[in-house]
Amino acid sequence: MRLGLMQGRLLPPVGGHIQEFPQNWKDEFALLNECGLDSVEWLLTKGSISFNPALRDPQSVVGYPISSICVDTLVDEGIHDSEYLRETLEPLCRLISEHPFVKTITIPLLEESSMEDGFKRKKFLGCMVQIAQLYPNINFSFEAELGIKELDEIVSLCDNFYVTYDTGNITSYGLDHAEYISTFSKKINNVHLKDRTFGARTVEPTQGDTDFKQIFKNLKTINYDGPYILQTARSIDGREKDTILRHKKIFEDLYAEAI
Repeated sequence: MRLGLMQGRLLPPVGGHIQEFPQNWKDEFALLNECGLDSVEWLLTKGSISFNPALRDPQSVVGYPISSICVDTLVDEGIHDSEYLRETLEPLCRLISEHPFVKTITIPLLEESSMEDGFKRKKFLGCMVQIAQLYPNINFSFEAELGIKELDEIVSLCDNFYVTYDTGNITSYGLDHAEYISTFSKKINNVHLKDRTFGARTVEPTQGDTDFKQIFKNLKTINYDGPYILQTARSIDGREKDTILRHKKIFEDLYAEAI
């Protein structure tokens, strides 16, 4: 089980945000090793766009264990506009091509960037397919607020379209985990571990409605060997390392029991 971490979870929250790029990002990689974790899913956020090393100095992050880069800047209504999408995504794609510090870009299609509207989804995909074809060596992994059928239609469009499977979100949306895993058995390349209740918020692992043992069994049947990224609920400020170590043990124990 390759356990990793959503960037910033081992450090105090930045500006009160649950998820934000930390300027002292190198400190987290030291803590990552201390916690016995495998990798970090890097964050590109609106708050860090002017100084984020992934865009401003990509050579400086080469060699760090980065499983993917999550483009949180795309959680914006502008994602449906081809010009905004290109301006946001293509500079990163060019840099990754020149400085291959990561192979996967995670694209969140949720909240303001939701693709539930079929017309907006069609506009987005017209541009997204073109970008994917320009950069065939980059994997684009969608974390989507969509039904299984709609997401399947998206990832079927390109060989380098994949799925980020967020366990808590799928629970909250009321989708069937077994059907989800089976449908995307060849497309899941990233797993976000979190627990949520039906239709509601993120909670402490095992305190929500997500059946992790069954999820791990189902992922085992499709031979999933990609990263499991801890995107779990935050706890008391200043106790981030203790929180992550506790969550790590919970998931390691559940995984061991499941397989």
